[in-house]
Amino acid sequence: MNSINPRHHRPLACILDLDGTLVDTLGDFVAVLGRMLADLGLKTVTRDFVEHTIGRGSEHLVRTTLAEVGAAPGLYERAWALYQQHYAAVNGEHAAVYPGVFEGLDALRALGLPLAVLTNKPGEPARELLRRKGLDGYFARVFGGDEFARRKPDPLPLLKTCEALGTPPSATWMVGDSRNDAEAARAAGCPLILVTYGYNHGEDIRAVPALQHLDRLDRISAGRRA
Repeated sequence: MNSINPRHHRPLACILDLDGTLVDTLGDFVAVLGRMLADLGLKTVTRDFVEHTIGRGSEHLVRTTLAEVGAAPGLYERAWALYQQHYAAVNGEHAAVYPGVFEGLDALRALGLPLAVLTNKPGEPARELLRRKGLDGYFARVFGGDEFARRKPDPLPLLKTCEALGTPPSATWMVGDSRNDAEAARAAGCPLILVTYGYNHGEDIRAVPALQHLDRLDRISAGRRA
């Protein structure tokens, strides 16, 4: 049974990760990387590789993928342009909102909590994905990995998002699926909620301490002090 530490009050706001937390986008990444590599005349990568690599931003994903297939580092600029082109076309086509997400967001909104998305995905594709999946109306702010000087697991994006929401980090919950989210939340001083179904580089996220570990977002407990 998940429980909230009694010293943590009900949150004043929530920041949520996107890929692996709200939407299962693995199929999009597999399709986009496959098209990019085909255009470059390179061999493809496995779905397992993609699942264990996503989460640190699109540029990191492209560079790591090129290294995996033995491509010359000089191919990056061309590969990055192809990746962006294909992602714009594919965005959301092979993705699905996780079970319990709409219900969980409804519950958080019913408590009057302002909600924000903070993702390492670039901001414009993130906002478009939310729109295509019918999630955009839930969020007061949406920030991508290209909108701050540093990305998660650095705490800067969380601190800037708290500032935009007008809430202190200590009362702003971070909801994510990976160590990136956990490390960023810890460094920023944000209480942490982790979902167990996302992408965590092949590691069991339940080994990472958090206020709650959820198998569905609608099981989050944020309405009262424990």
